[in-house]
Amino acid sequence: MDDSQTLRDGGYSPGFRSEDQKRSDSPEISCVSMKSDASMEKPLTFKHTSPDQSYYCPLPEVLNTFRSNLRKKFECLCEGTSDERNPTLLNEIYTELYITESESGEISNEHEVRQIETQSRRTATEDTPIKCNDIFKALPAQDKPIRSVLTKGVAGIGKTVSVQKFILDWAEGKENQDVHLIFPLPFREIDLMKNQTLSLLHLLHLFFPETKEMEISSGEYKVLFIFDGLDECRVSLDFHRSVRLCDVSESASVDVILTNLMKGNLLPSALIWITSRPAAADLIPSECVDRVTEVRGFTDKQKEEYFSKRISDESLNNRIISHLKSSRSLYIMCHIPVFCWISATVLERMLSEAESEGEIPKTLTQMYTHFLIIQTNIKHQKDYEKKVKNDEDMIFKLAKLSFEQLVKGNLIFYDEDLRECGIDVAEASVYSGLCTQIFREEFGLCQGKVYCFVHLSIQEHLAALYAHISITNNKRNVFNKGPEVTKKLCKTEYPGCFSTIVDIFNLPDLMSEFHERAVDEALQSQNGHLDLFLRFLLGLSLESNQILLQDLLTHMRRCSYKKEKTVEYIKQKINENLSPEKSINLIHCLNELDDDSLLQEIQHYVRSNTVGRSKLSSSQWSALVFVLLMSEQHLDELDLKKFIGGKNTADEVLVKLQPVIKESRKLKLIRCKFTDEGCVALSSTLRSNPSHLKDLNLFNINLRDSGVKLISTVLENPHCKMEKLWYDLIKHSLSSSFNK
Repeated sequence: MDDSQTLRDGGYSPGFRSEDQKRSDSPEISCVSMKSDASMEKPLTFKHTSPDQSYYCPLPEVLNTFRSNLRKKFECLCEGTSDERNPTLLNEIYTELYITESESGEISNEHEVRQIETQSRRTATEDTPIKCNDIFKALPAQDKPIRSVLTKGVAGIGKTVSVQKFILDWAEGKENQDVHLIFPLPFREIDLMKNQTLSLLHLLHLFFPETKEMEISSGEYKVLFIFDGLDECRVSLDFHRSVRLCDVSESASVDVILTNLMKGNLLPSALIWITSRPAAADLIPSECVDRVTEVRGFTDKQKEEYFSKRISDESLNNRIISHLKSSRSLYIMCHIPVFCWISATVLERMLSEAESEGEIPKTLTQMYTHFLIIQTNIKHQKDYEKKVKNDEDMIFKLAKLSFEQLVKGNLIFYDEDLRECGIDVAEASVYSGLCTQIFREEFGLCQGKVYCFVHLSIQEHLAALYAHISITNNKRNVFNKGPEVTKKLCKTEYPGCFSTIVDIFNLPDLMSEFHERAVDEALQSQNGHLDLFLRFLLGLSLESNQILLQDLLTHMRRCSYKKEKTVEYIKQKINENLSPEKSINLIHCLNELDDDSLLQEIQHYVRSNTVGRSKLSSSQWSALVFVLLMSEQHLDELDLKKFIGGKNTADEVLVKLQPVIKESRKLKLIRCKFTDEGCVALSSTLRSNPSHLKDLNLFNINLRDSGVKLISTVLENPHCKMEKLWYDLIKHSLSSSFNK
């Protein structure tokens, strides 16, 4: 979750399967007071039909039953090791998320973790936050009623929990009481009915049996439909179809019902709320959406609030937060609520007095490896031994499923997917229980089953584990179509494909070659869907992580791997003028390999203030961007003069530091001599993200007419949020463009 190659054009997104993408073997890179006069004046009525008469009458008992059923369904949160015997109440753990209004349903071409790293700097901007319960409430400057809302956000950021909280607050009579009925219709459950023909009424009767006592007709009362998980949709949504449906009792295909609801043909007064990961957000035409909001996860303050609710021991809670803050990459990941849960699960055990031994995780690979071990050990607490004899076999099969579905771009799995990986569907619930919330089984309509991992990152970690075991135990490169074996292996294998006898001759060389291939595969991915997988894969090659896994996977071969060759290969790639996103991910990979030599080089220049006097290589520029973006200090002001010197021209600095300029609030270009090339870079940067840069200082700069025209075009853009422009020699040329 390139994303800019939209799904509608056949693009790829982890977790999304369109009807045509369903079985592809390779990825196609691809709350508010809503009161209305009408609703408040007319009492809620339902139409009863009897053999001799039809009449309208209030049915408060039906509504109360409906509310009660929703409350029971949504009052508990499936988090961590909680189960039916020990549920977690949503109201006890819920922490308000940072939600803002978005410019549009634009698509990002970065891996979702990179999007989180970018968004981590945006929570301090002047965007107007929107509370979950207020998403249908117009802002002061907006006079148009909001009927349909599209909420986007990366996997695990809290979209579904926000929906759950919204529904629970309504069911408990706390919020949005002018809404009479809320119908939550998750796409993963609608998918199970994609081949059926039925009416909207019939559909609602299947999902909500109590509505059989009602006859819903247009305009009778206010109703809200919530479609959660657009990125998981397998129903082909064709909004250009000529089929028009206006009658709630008329039968049609599920896709026709959905598109006509969203277009406003069916129940035009109904409110519509759709949630989606960013890569699928443009599946809904802009004319069908009145507002786009974005869930950005936790702010720093909300992170601490979450941990204080999750960890009752104040001292332990403080130690956990302190440790996470000591690792900038981990702390940034805590913008994702699911990662907060993963971190709390691991660190609560490791930092407690009873279990204080062992290295405290500082990298993503260490954190997720500890998490896998903890979750697998829950099996022994819940007595699943009689059903599943072999932990290693199970883990390998889940890892294989993870990898095969990751390269296909799938987050949601079905029975046939499990069978293909040797997982007995009849035992699926056991596998689910064995890994508790790592692998979750969900029941939809018609007793259909849907399987998923709690978060994409967990799937990516297991996929990397599968790739690592395949090369160390079987000498097989998972990126090759056929098995790659340098010498004939013993055919007797441990269940799950672990070889009992493996010739480890030249294995370190094989590992290096395999890692280079994995780096290339990740770089070729236009939307970065293998970026986090690559971080995990390289991290698992460290001996410390292999030792950590040894107790869990006793048949996994340890390899005395020399990382230097891979480190040099990564540095070489960074030096090839890659995109900033790809370079930053490769620097993260070096961090997983416990190599900070490149960062140490650039930090030396930064500390000594000699960047401007030093000729930096492409890899060093990438490292400088990484250091500035990952800094704990917000980029309130960026003075490019510090980086310009005899060996670094203003044009080069403007080009190389574009990612940093995008995230800066104030940019100073005093007495900087740049040409049209620099103007192109500056105008491109300002145009790509105009909302962050509020203050631009161009004092004492001489520009050609062409350069002035480029910058003027940006300033004339109605979406430009520039508040201050400092100029002198170009005053007469730019003053007409900047009208604040």
